Amino acid sequence: MTSKPVHPAVLRAREKGLIRASELSKFRASGAVLQKLLETDQLVRISRGVYIPANLMFTEKIDHAVVALKFPQIVFCLLTALQMHELTTQLTHQLWVAIGQKARAPKLDFPPLHVIRMSDLSFGLTTLVVDGGISIHVTNVAKTVADCFKFRNKIGIDVALEALRDAWKQNKVTMDELWLAAEHCRVHNVMRPYMESLV
Repeated sequence: MTSKPVHPAVLRAREKGLIRASELSKFRASGAVLQKLLETDQLVRISRGVYIPANLMFTEKIDHAVVALKFPQIVFCLLTALQMHELTTQLTHQLWVAIGQKARAPKLDFPPLHVIRMSDLSFGLTTLVVDGGISIHVTNVAKTVADCFKFRNKIGIDVALEALRDAWKQNKVTMDELWLAAEHCRVHNVMRPYMESLV
């Protein structure tokens, strides 16, 4: 008994992990064909215009992947970056993302986004690969800690202090890296006494 051939769009989705409708259409899967692939459980719609192959295992990071796929210019920051670096006990139902000062704010039904505007998105970035093989941009540990002090009125000074202490205690950052990030974010005078108390 021969197995039924797999649709090219499903093969492409298996290669990519997470795929947009526009790319599926290049593999003859738009309109009624796409609907049929969904109805026969070959593809699963996880967000408007974003699909995964039915057998793909994914975690809670799939939300990060969806956002990064739809808005590749954004950077995950503050509370979301703290969670990704395992530097907070805070739970947030929003994804905290940074965009440029003049960039158009991303609009998304789900997941909810908390958008922060930053003047320089190129400093202090690291890239992580999450569900669906999607690369996402996240502020590195030092920049995340400095951002927490810069935006302490939004997230609370207690969160910033916890992030600083945990990053230092877990050896995830050096004093030089912290100082460079603090100067870049113009919070070195605010952070100095707390950094001095650690050493």
